Parts: sequence; structure tokens; C-alpha cells
Amino acid sequence: MLSQHIKEQTHAAHQNVEGTIVRQLKNIRSEADYAEVLKGFYAYFRAVEDRIAPFVTAEVLPDLAERRNSSYIKSDIEALGGTVDNLPEATAPAVANVQEALASLYVLEGSIMGGPYIVQMLNKYGVTKGTSFFEGYGENSRGMWAGFTTVLNKYSEDPSTYDRAVEIANQTFYNFGEVFTPIASAN
Repeated sequence: MLSQHIKEQTHAAHQNVEGTIVRQLKNIRSEADYAEVLKGFYAYFRAVEDRIAPFVTAEVLPDLAERRNSSYIKSDIEALGGTVDNLPEATAPAVANVQEALASLYVLEGSIMGGPYIVQMLNKYGVTKGTSFFEGYGENSRGMWAGFTTVLNKYSEDPSTYDRAVEIANQTFYNFGEVFTPIASAN
């Protein structure tokens, strides 16, 4: 199954971007700091969503309208008193078909599973609002993830295409980390 293959083959990229993001989160000392970090999430998720939109439709992913997306991040930024002005540069990987688009979306959807840990971390820093995005699907998170991976695997029955899907997923992780590189350099 492609979902398992991506998980195994993107482990290093996943760990790398996770470390970068956790460092950003650990530097949060105020709601304004948190809003600035969220700008990176917003810029990148929106870039990926725009890139995959021609391929990942409700026909492909029937519950697409119910899935977490960049609009949640924008709402969180605004709940914190921020705006989506002055966003960092974000570049989504180029995708050419449904499978590649789903491989890129795998990274975004997979981030749901870590959301509750991020909310706990933010609470420790005194940030208690603007967390709707990281709350994911609440108790339905595992079910939504299972539904997504079922669709990914359905569109990925030919193992000869797995390497390209892994390449896209790795690039999605890498590009996500790049959004936070200027922030990391400033700290």
C-alpha cells in the first residue's frame, strides 16, 4: 500500500520538518509569536491546496469539504489579533496527477495526528486560543486519517508509481520546512 510506503520512505524528511516546527513552537512567548508561526502554516497549506486543487476534488476525496484546510489557520490567526499580511514565501511541489496531489496532501493530512500535542505545548506557554486548526478532527482524527489513506491507496494500485509519490511527499516535507528557515535564522 502506498500510504505505508510513503510513511516508511519519508521518515527522515518528516523528522526534519517536525524538529524545525517544534523549535518554532518552543520559541513562542505570546499570542503574537504564535500568530507569526501560524503565518508559515497558512502560507504553506494554502500553496499546497492551490497546487493540488485541480486534482483533489470532491469526486476523488468525497469528504474534502469537511477536511481541515488553510481557512482554519486564517481564522486562528485572526482570533489571535493577527492578519495574513506579510506571509513568508511558500512553494508547493509541482504535481501532475491525482496520485501526486494525494501524496502531497498526505503530508498535510498527516499533520493532524500531531495537532493535540501542539495544543498541549501551546497551553503550557499560556496560549489558549487560536488552536482550532491544531485540534484537527477531534475524536474523529483517526477515522479521517483512515479515510484519507484509503483514498490514497485506491489511486495508487500500481507499485511502479510509488517512487514518484514518495518524491512528491518528501518534497512537500522539505518545502514546508523551508517556510520556517528565515524564522529559524532570525532566532
